[in-house]
Amino acid sequence: MSKSGVPERADYRVFYPISTRWSDNDIYGHVNNVTYYSYFDTAANRYLIEEGGLDISDGSIVGYVVNSGCEYHAPLTYPEPIEAGLRVDRLGTSSVQYGLAIFRQEEERAVAHGHFVHVFVDRAANKAVPIPPALRVALERLLP
Repeated sequence: MSKSGVPERADYRVFYPISTRWSDNDIYGHVNNVTYYSYFDTAANRYLIEEGGLDISDGSIVGYVVNSGCEYHAPLTYPEPIEAGLRVDRLGTSSVQYGLAIFRQEEERAVAHGHFVHVFVDRAANKAVPIPPALRVALERLLP
């Protein structure tokens, strides 16, 4: 993280492009604060699906978000191509805390950064379960 407390690209392991949408802007002419959480969710779940084999439609395991937070450093507006950076800050038995940041393309410092925690749950029993091995291996690759 930079001396200013604003994360930089080097702080993250994987990046996904995201297109801002017309509906992301609010009445003040910038991307609304709650939309950043959607960007975070998109990046983390894309990674789980593509790299960890998470089956969001028919799998027996689902990830529930139980905690989240975000700090904002600079506004975004539509249309603006952005990228979401992803890492794992903590990996537990049944939960993971992601570190995420949103960057303008080709900029080193984040416009926003935050976290959220997934708890992995048996879909039918609705009870926390250990992270499945394939997901755990994929998440371990995102640890610092």
